[in-house]
Amino acid sequence: MIATREHRQECYSAVEGIFGHGPTMEGDFILINFFALEGWSLAELFHIRCVVAAPYVVPYSAPSSFESHFRREHPLLYKYLQEADSNQVSWKDVAHWMWPLYTENWGSWRSDDLYLSPCPFTDPVTGLPTWHDRPPSPLLLYGFSKDIVECPDYWPSNVHVCGFWFLPTEWQFSCKKCQEISELSYPGDLRTKDEVCSAHVKLQCFLINPASTPPVFIGLSSIGSMGFLRNPQTFLQVIQTVLEITNFRFILFTASYEPLDEAVQVMATESSRFDKRKYLEEGICLFDNRLFCFPNMIPYQWLFPRCAAAIHHGGSGSTAAALHAGIPQMAGIMSIYTGSVLLG
Repeated sequence: MIATREHRQECYSAVEGIFGHGPTMEGDFILINFFALEGWSLAELFHIRCVVAAPYVVPYSAPSSFESHFRREHPLLYKYLQEADSNQVSWKDVAHWMWPLYTENWGSWRSDDLYLSPCPFTDPVTGLPTWHDRPPSPLLLYGFSKDIVECPDYWPSNVHVCGFWFLPTEWQFSCKKCQEISELSYPGDLRTKDEVCSAHVKLQCFLINPASTPPVFIGLSSIGSMGFLRNPQTFLQVIQTVLEITNFRFILFTASYEPLDEAVQVMATESSRFDKRKYLEEGICLFDNRLFCFPNMIPYQWLFPRCAAAIHHGGSGSTAAALHAGIPQMAGIMSIYTGSVLLG
């Protein structure tokens, strides 16, 4: 997505409000992800360190002709980057994730609005590499496990794979009341650890039904909004067919994808009266109470230990939660190298 001028101005105003009115401290830094590259140039402008953090491998790669074009257009800068020591910013950093900063989209903003050199690591007046100043390789933190994703030798020297990151469970409830209940619980608290608010009792009863095995989770995350789920009603019919030929139960998170929620409504009205407001708050059971459709958000760390398995889009958070819960998982749709996902 191409950032708009208005968005970049908002970023500038936010950073200026923090770092533009006095001296900065030695430990100050700006934390960005791969979709917030404005932060790199703003950190340079305000003389602040920039740190990159991402739960998945960089989701874009340079065009095949990028290096030859760069070497032809910026021969001295290419030499500067190629000759750098292992702990200094180098061509590895550019090839791994920094290459978009050398495109016109970013260069014109840097020069016209920030009065920086269009190309990082060059002098804004002469355009020559800053031979006198070789900054360290930028710190890049990856929030996944080395046991899941291979870490090649050609990655930059300052890439660190930190293991999966987990947010506090209470932050991840979309329901305020469930969030409050979670905040009151603590490890070993048998009174509240399994509880959700009264609006979500149906969900909890479906999960802990003593007469049935735990359900299989199906989560789409952003697959629908990205256009990969073109026929939601057929998708539900496939689940119905699986239910007819197996003994499984399923819990489906629709991620509030409107066409899928509408398909759920169509299915529900075929067998009973449908209350849309109630569905949006509580969820609904379909197909003889063997499929529970839920349009809101419940933390996977809370949900997955109550499931038999997880089928999901392969996102980093979903993968981590299933591993943490110790349940089988099937992940796919996209690849870590082409989208914000961990398993392909």
